Order: sequence, then C-alpha cells, then structure tokens
Amino acid sequence: MPQRYTGGCLCGALRYEAQGEPLYAGHCYCADCRKASGSGFVPFMGFTSSAVRFNGQTRQFTSKAANGKDTVRNSCPVCGSLVFGGEVGKDSSFTVYAGSLDDPASFRPQIAIFTRGRPIWAVIPPGLTIFEASIDQASGK
Repeated sequence: MPQRYTGGCLCGALRYEAQGEPLYAGHCYCADCRKASGSGFVPFMGFTSSAVRFNGQTRQFTSKAANGKDTVRNSCPVCGSLVFGGEVGKDSSFTVYAGSLDDPASFRPQIAIFTRGRPIWAVIPPGLTIFEASIDQASGK
C-alpha cells in the first residue's frame, strides 16, 4: 500500500488526500512564505497533481515567486487557513503545507530552501540539506 497523507484547514471545509511518497519535503525560509504564514518558515511537501485530491472551495492568492513566475497559495475561504500551493487544473504539482496534515508525525523534512535571507531566530533543524536559494537555482536549472 502506498503512503497516504490527509489533511485540511482548521474548520474542515477544505480537505485533501495525497497518495505515495512526496517528491520533496522541507522548510522554506523565503520572505513570501514567512509573510504568508506569519512564521519563520513554511514546512512543505511536494506531490504530483495526479497524487493529490482536494475537496472544498479555496480562496486563491497569486504573487510573484523568486523565479519571476506567478505562484498561487490556497486558503480556506471560511477559516482562512493556508493549506496548499498550486492551481488545481493547471499545475503539474502541488505543495501541501505540512502544518495542515492530520498526522503531523508523517512529515519528514529533508531540505531547507531560501536560507540565505532567513531571520537568525528561524532555526534550521540539523540534518537537512541546505539550499541558499531554490532547489532549481542550486542545481542550475
């Protein structure tokens, strides 16, 4: 049986289920994630679009990503919880925010991205592979 991840917003109006292992899992310390979450970083898990199913309405917010492209964040229109990134029906992958998992113990971060501008108080856990920018920028893609 493939791994199954479930989660959703604070009030339960927006839910998701993801099947299989995530493509990546980690912490993002970019200024956008800090502002969107009101925290020092956002814990995230990436899945292909075919691996994730969403149930419920979303409120979308679009902003420019570090690479200059648009990025879409999805929140619950009822309680305002930040749940996932990506545009349903358009994007080939989604970023699920690990704080929305039903079982937070299932989150196993492996990377830390955009660490260059992180606040000193936003601690990077030991053992994570660190990228000062995005994974793509670090690999030259």
